[in-house]
Amino acid sequence: MSDEILSLEGLVFEAIELEIKDYIMTICLNRPERKNAINATMGAEIIYALDYAKQERNVRVVVLKAKGDVFCAGGDLAQMSGQGNEDKSTVPVRGGNDDIALRFRHLNKPSIACVQGNLFAGALLFLCNMTHAIAAEGVKFSAPEIKRGIWPFMVMGGLFRIMPKRAALDFVMRGNAINTVQAEKWGLINEAVPAEALNEHVALLAKELTSMAPGTMSLGLAAYVAQDAMEFDEALPYLREQLDACLQSDDAKEGITAFLEKRQPVWG
Repeated sequence: MSDEILSLEGLVFEAIELEIKDYIMTICLNRPERKNAINATMGAEIIYALDYAKQERNVRVVVLKAKGDVFCAGGDLAQMSGQGNEDKSTVPVRGGNDDIALRFRHLNKPSIACVQGNLFAGALLFLCNMTHAIAAEGVKFSAPEIKRGIWPFMVMGGLFRIMPKRAALDFVMRGNAINTVQAEKWGLINEAVPAEALNEHVALLAKELTSMAPGTMSLGLAAYVAQDAMEFDEALPYLREQLDACLQSDDAKEGITAFLEKRQPVWG
């Protein structure tokens, strides 16, 4: 990606709604009539929003929500087959749908999926690359591609980093849905809460995360992703370097000073 400075001014978002308030960017999927299936417009808008969130210091947490009864049905099969041609959006294209997971993985900021409805197929890829996932009790998760003669190749990239391998293999080999009890047991979600408490629960979590040292959070999440691809003997020296850099940061200096002065830290 280039070093250009992104702006939201004057942009028309068609497939998502965007709000920034109190250091929290909320991205709301807004294609309920299509079960929030990800078409090219939605993909471009999510990617632009995440790129903007990454550059902005006043965005410390990203929350992903959805309108309607379904959180996300994955990729838009109608568009994949050449149907559908909506495009009132004026949001610049900065990548394809496959890049959404990479944007979440390299956002280096907390990201919370607020899952109010069933979640299918390709939506699992970005779910697995967000830092938190909170779901309403009763929600179902599935990778049904095998039942349509398709293998969820891209989904595996995130799924097998989250779920136990045998559980994930069975999940994709048979295409059967799992409930929130199984999803929580296997690490696909952090927890399930009553549907009526979901939004408040996510809001409190997001607020708590905004109160943490933003620079340190970014440094730590970037290191988490980097070390995930390393052998242990390679990871430890790298992590030592990152710790040394962290200790020299403004956040660490402020945090230590605030502790010694028995006050709350004020992050820059």
